[in-house]
Amino acid sequence: MTTQHDPQLLGAYVLGALDEQEVRDMDQHLASCPDCTRELEDLRAMEAYLGEVPPEAMLDGPPEGGDLLLQRTLRQVRSERGGVARRRQVTLGAAAAVVAALVLGAGVFVGKATSPEGGGIAQPTPTVAPDPTGTKLATATDPVTGASMTVKVVPAAGWVRTNFAINGIPEGEKCRIFVVAKDGTRQEAGSWLVSKRGAAEGTNLDGSALVAPNDVKSVVVENTAGKKFVEVPVQA
Repeated sequence: MTTQHDPQLLGAYVLGALDEQEVRDMDQHLASCPDCTRELEDLRAMEAYLGEVPPEAMLDGPPEGGDLLLQRTLRQVRSERGGVARRRQVTLGAAAAVVAALVLGAGVFVGKATSPEGGGIAQPTPTVAPDPTGTKLATATDPVTGASMTVKVVPAAGWVRTNFAINGIPEGEKCRIFVVAKDGTRQEAGSWLVSKRGAAEGTNLDGSALVAPNDVKSVVVENTAGKKFVEVPVQA
């Protein structure tokens, strides 16, 4: 996963359909792939949009073959990942199909709405799962550089998953993100090249770091020359 651009798996990643190893591989890949990171943002927006559609919009339930589409797509992606002889281009549309199949198959559109003609009961749409206990959010703006960052730190078993929304860094900067432990040691959680779009609209990155959840002190963004753009303290 870390050696190739594989956006078809992003749809499954968004809704948690990958196994643990695939999630770890995807986390590592996203930390260094701006293209996949942008596509991940689009897919999350699509997931939110689909989740807002009322059950009445699909009176006859999920489209026929939705589960088959999901299974076939995941099987195809996993088989293609294992081969190096052929490497075809994939598009965001394929990943979007996975998201749609997952959302529909998960029961976002459930049953038939109650109507005067029928005695059925409309089922509630499931809500988005809350963040795990211990998840931390923090924001800071550097008064000198003007760069700002919002950090989300999600606890795992002895390490953390991370999400960063970063603004105010000039185009062309080669940046790295570090999670700083209370003892001052640092673990890199991602790196990227600031694009023209990223400079204008900001950048959103997912990553991970081998720092115990309760040991996280702050998150810092630097360029490869060591210039610090912004540091966000994370409360214990």
